[in-house]
Amino acid sequence: MTELLVLPDGIGAVTAAFIVLATMATSMVGAMFGVGGGTILLAVLAVLLPPVALIPVHGVVQLGATGVRAVLLARHINRATVLPFVAGSAIGSALSGVMFFQFFPPWLIQYAVAAFIAWSVLGAMPAIGRRHILFAGAFSGFLTILFGATGTFVSAFVKSMNMPPLRYVATHATLMSLQHLVKIVVFGVLGFAFGPYALLITLMLASGFVGTVIGRNILLSMSEKRFKPVLNAILLVLALRLAWQATEGLLAA
Repeated sequence: MTELLVLPDGIGAVTAAFIVLATMATSMVGAMFGVGGGTILLAVLAVLLPPVALIPVHGVVQLGATGVRAVLLARHINRATVLPFVAGSAIGSALSGVMFFQFFPPWLIQYAVAAFIAWSVLGAMPAIGRRHILFAGAFSGFLTILFGATGTFVSAFVKSMNMPPLRYVATHATLMSLQHLVKIVVFGVLGFAFGPYALLITLMLASGFVGTVIGRNILLSMSEKRFKPVLNAILLVLALRLAWQATEGLLAA
């Protein structure tokens, strides 16, 4: 029980405070602009957490963020997408989870996350329609174990179904929540110990909730159009920092 009241080994009070504040700030971004918050948080955590803990901890925090949004908009969910998407996510996550623990050294995970972050800024997401929900769930489920923040891919999938705004937001939040839940279960089954991170995760969830509330109510001083280049620049800088850290790990291996 004592491990539930202390920070993980290697995470000092200053680092933990920075992580908590970063969670609040990125939750504000996610609430204000719909996307970007989870990816920025992933990039920040990738520099501060052990690689093996990165995706599981990020998944729990993002489950809290998207879960609140899904509950608030529950009556607008496109329920026909839920079952096939979750089934696909379970298949893809299970396969990817086995590969994650058996075949990927920490530096390779860092390279992969850095590449994914850069791709989310510079690449173009494919459009996926209603007939490929199971495939979209499996593919994004495979990616979420390795890269964590697949919200951009799932967002493109939901957007391609041409839903009204409220239905789009509600469905995206629901699918992401369920995929994060599947991911957490997979990591738990495969042996990741969430206990040592319980205090840090609790603080992150609380600060994320506060950030979401602030983000929904703040009067923005700049438009989304002006903000987007700044957001992309931050993501690319963090991706480069992570790639450099991965190179150091590779050279030391």
